[in-house]
Amino acid sequence: MPAKIRQVRLEVRGAVFSNDGPVAFIGGLCALESEAMLRRVGKSLTDCFAKLDAGFVLKCSADKANRTSAGAFRGPGFEAGLRILARVARSLGVACLTDVHEPAQAALAARYVDILQVPAFLCRQTEMLLACGRTGKPVNLKKGQFVSPWDMAHAVRKIESTGNRKILITERGTSFGYGNLVVDMRSLAILRSLGYPVIFDATHSVQLPGGLGHATGGERRHIWPLTRAATAVGVAGVFFEAHPDPDRALSDGPNALSLRDVPRFARMARCIDSVVKHMTANAFTDGCQCHRAAARRGLL
Repeated sequence: MPAKIRQVRLEVRGAVFSNDGPVAFIGGLCALESEAMLRRVGKSLTDCFAKLDAGFVLKCSADKANRTSAGAFRGPGFEAGLRILARVARSLGVACLTDVHEPAQAALAARYVDILQVPAFLCRQTEMLLACGRTGKPVNLKKGQFVSPWDMAHAVRKIESTGNRKILITERGTSFGYGNLVVDMRSLAILRSLGYPVIFDATHSVQLPGGLGHATGGERRHIWPLTRAATAVGVAGVFFEAHPDPDRALSDGPNALSLRDVPRFARMARCIDSVVKHMTANAFTDGCQCHRAAARRGLL
């Protein structure tokens, strides 16, 4: 039997990410449409996860720099967006995350946010990974749609070379021909073998890249079954984007959750996570007992 991999446990402002612990959540807006919108979404999500007693990190792109079209909405600008995101997160008492798109942005972002995110398209860019690692901040490393899960070891090692081992690894689907993504659930187990908390990106995994011609499309109806599958495999966290009216969102609306559906979505993920991890910890004891335990905790 192979030696058990030592798993890193990462805590960020009270949100704990551990492959063996209760699932935590990273969620929020795709692009920063306005401070009022971010505050509305952030307050709703913070209240939801407080009621569930679940770890939560607020996410939002300060500058949505990787849109399909040059004229697509990006937000208020990188530093202005950072200030807004930090202000909202601090007022809500939660950690926050944003993505960086150039090495020079890493140090600036680290002044405002708790977690830096490396976009999937940039996961092989050495200078980007080194710049994020050198900040000393936790880094959420998204697996590229074009990268095998085992090859992510190289990206992880680049961040580790800076002395930073505060790493999350996020699965967000793999390119399947043109304009489509699939999620290989084996990837979650393979990524876990790298020793860091594994996150499942529930909403970007259902994108249809370039599906609208001028923008990315998506099939949000698949968010639910894929999340059920991922939490059944076992993950440290679930990443998602939500909007009060996804069909009117300025970015990634087709693959976003409706804000009103998040409590039910989160309870579903927590229920499956609780059952699976309870069974694993207790050598697959009676599933009915696990179900009753989940019900007592209000997860059903």
